[in-house]
Amino acid sequence: MADNKTQATKASVASFVEALADQSRRTDAKALIRLMKNATGEEPKMWGPAIIGFGTHHYVYDSGREGDMPLAAFSPRKAVTVLYIQTGFPERDALLAKLGKYSTGKGCLYVKKLADVDQGILEKLVAKSVAARRRPAANQASKRGVAG
Repeated sequence: MADNKTQATKASVASFVEALADQSRRTDAKALIRLMKNATGEEPKMWGPAIIGFGTHHYVYDSGREGDMPLAAFSPRKAVTVLYIQTGFPERDALLAKLGKYSTGKGCLYVKKLADVDQGILEKLVAKSVAARRRPAANQASKRGVAG
């Protein structure tokens, strides 16, 4: 079975952020690092060439595929910032209703600029996402192949 493409690296988070071409992306990235560090209690690490992740979550699918992924992460892309957080926890929909301007994908939250969302609500989303991922029941769901 092939290794996961996205793995933790030893690359510098600070160097990655400083190399972002757009000043507003750099500012948002620094704010998200503080927010996610506070919500997770973990230090940031680069995952692959463009994802800043916090902590580690091990998953095992029914297919036998397993690997590690960050508890929470984000990637400051050119058009949007992508946040990778757990999707399956009870308060998610209520918090998203209060968040502001965003869109979603399969397990991702897309934000054009951090000023478009309530950062207090975003921090609650991240903290609750991390708590759900750390719960033994969530770990059992990932072992059964349920996507987070």
